[in-house]
This record gives sequence, structure tokens and C-alpha cells, in this order.
Amino acid sequence: MTAPRWIIHLPTTLTSVAAAADLAAALCDSLGHVPALDFGETTLSEEDTQHLRHRVWCDARLDGGRRCRLRDRHPGSCGTTGED
Repeated sequence: MTAPRWIIHLPTTLTSVAAAADLAAALCDSLGHVPALDFGETTLSEEDTQHLRHRVWCDARLDGGRRCRLRDRHPGSCGTTGED
């Protein structure tokens, strides 16, 4: 059995899902080197409806065990654009 993972809920003062997604992307850019953070699983929710979550990244599995790092619902096929 694996140990449970913990989620950090980080409230913001942002008022749009697009601005929140942009902030998540900026945090990924600046903190992506921290192995304890799993940005591929990032979701967003409104403060009063936290049970309704929106994915930030597509995160589909690609060949070689990698994941797509394009924004969720991106046009075209999954790829590795945006990876380090």
C-alpha cells in the first residue's frame, strides 16, 4: 500500500479561471524543479464550489511514460510542447 498524498489548497484573489490557470502555469515555471510538486495534476475551483474542479493541463500519457503538458482541452493531438 502506498502512503496517502497531501494536497495544498492555495486560495487566490483572482476572479477568472483563465487568470488562475495563468498563475498555475507561472508557479509551474518557477517551481517545476521541486520533485515534491506534481503540477500535472493541478486543478482549479471556485471558492464556494470546490467540488467542481477544472484541470489546468491535459496530462495525457505519452510514449516513454511522459505526460502531455499542453493546456487542458488543447487543439490538435497531444504532444510534449512546453516541456523542459
